[in-house]
Amino acid sequence: MFFERIEDKGLAQYSYVIACERAGVAAVVDPRRDIDVYVDLAKARGFRITHVLETHIHADFASGACELAAATGAELAVSAYDRGELYETQFAHRPLADGESIVLGRVRLQALHTPGHTPEHLSFLVFDGARSATQPMIMLSGDFLFVGSLGRPDLLGEDAKRALAAKLFDSVRRVLAPLPDHLEIAPGHGAGSMCGAGMSGRAVSTLGFERIANPYLRADLTEEQFVEMILSRVPPFPDYYRRMKALNARGPRVLNVVNGVPGLTPISVARARELLCIQEPLAVGVVGAGAGAGAGAGGTTARAEDGDGAALLNGGCHVLIDLRDQISFGSGHIHGAFGIGAGTNVSTWASWVVPYETPMLLIANNRNDAEAAVRSLVRVGLDDVRGVIDGGVDAWRAAGGELERVPQTDPVSLAARLAAGETGLHVLDVRADDEWEAGHVAGAQHIMAGELAKRMDEVPRDGTLAVICGTGYRSTVASSLLARAGRTNLLNVTGGMAAWRSAGLPVVV
Repeated sequence: MFFERIEDKGLAQYSYVIACERAGVAAVVDPRRDIDVYVDLAKARGFRITHVLETHIHADFASGACELAAATGAELAVSAYDRGELYETQFAHRPLADGESIVLGRVRLQALHTPGHTPEHLSFLVFDGARSATQPMIMLSGDFLFVGSLGRPDLLGEDAKRALAAKLFDSVRRVLAPLPDHLEIAPGHGAGSMCGAGMSGRAVSTLGFERIANPYLRADLTEEQFVEMILSRVPPFPDYYRRMKALNARGPRVLNVVNGVPGLTPISVARARELLCIQEPLAVGVVGAGAGAGAGAGGTTARAEDGDGAALLNGGCHVLIDLRDQISFGSGHIHGAFGIGAGTNVSTWASWVVPYETPMLLIANNRNDAEAAVRSLVRVGLDDVRGVIDGGVDAWRAAGGELERVPQTDPVSLAARLAAGETGLHVLDVRADDEWEAGHVAGAQHIMAGELAKRMDEVPRDGTLAVICGTGYRSTVASSLLARAGRTNLLNVTGGMAAWRSAGLPVVV
């Protein structure tokens, strides 16, 4: 038997390729949207992908099941338990019921109905007939059982969460009870995913170890205690989860990514200005004490618009995602850009803040960053990337385009200004709740970056706003949201709370 985990680090998501090497046939479970990784792997190993399986209707990423089935001709099989639920599978598929099997030569995948995270959720027991036809080797547990945790049961809303939590308890007690301790657990996510709380950093476990170490598998828990515990620990609920559930239920459109990822067309500066609805040169400048001085400088970003971001967001306008780093973005960016940066976090933060159903342009330091970003975007259903600004910021500047700034400040300089009692200086902490509770700057306001857009009216409008996160990445995202909303006098705290602590500066809890 061949078994391989494919990891998407940005979403902490795992998909799996299982094959019978002798028969040369394979199945892929919970594939991501850019499917060439599976096609290329199968080709290199001499496998034919004959089956595509889904554990459930996903909330955190756009499924690649339809894409992979279309590219390979594989049978697409999903849970038979979605009938009558809030989200029902709408594309052609084979419904799988509890106990049914998919046979791949000497390898067999047996479906187990494990509701709780979602009503229709399936897990799969993997049997390697070359070793034992009766003892399963692996459990593909999807978002039912994680290493150290379980799937959150609140995806269908407040009215359904307690009933789903009770079903999750039943799945733990009834479905897991007869399974052996040696069973390897291969979950759908790892640490960093918000599909459950308190996941371990390890990608794999055994059922025996989980029975010892997973707090939700404790034998002494009553159903009421279990329900209260799991509901009290659910992570923040991203608004985009509802869009992903609806998208995956109807089936994401096929992009034919095996022929190359879309959206990498070079776009001239002149054309980009049209698409971004920039009608004329912007009157942009940075004013205030120390403007242009770099770290520690305060400043005001002035714009030729009414301060509410409406000029950029009127009908037909594209949005711009800036993939450069914190310092580069702060030093000069195009009006209205989302400062999301390249790397593994593009999926997560684009899905939190970028409007869906809106065409996008990218600006990047190089083609590799742009391609990686497009892949990250399509994985969360942000498909409509129209191109990359040719020549980047340098070309924009050379063509006479204006740039805005978000001045940076270092923690020591910020602490000195706070200690001096500078009038109108506010600190906005955009980290997650647990990070905030572990220690923050005295007097700071806390709004998690993903919730900032809908809580913008809570942010002070007067004075200077210093935005801080863990290391400076999320504060760049947040600063770009604030700038798009017309907020001025922004400071981005370089290095975030990590640098603050390294400098020995005080925190409160």
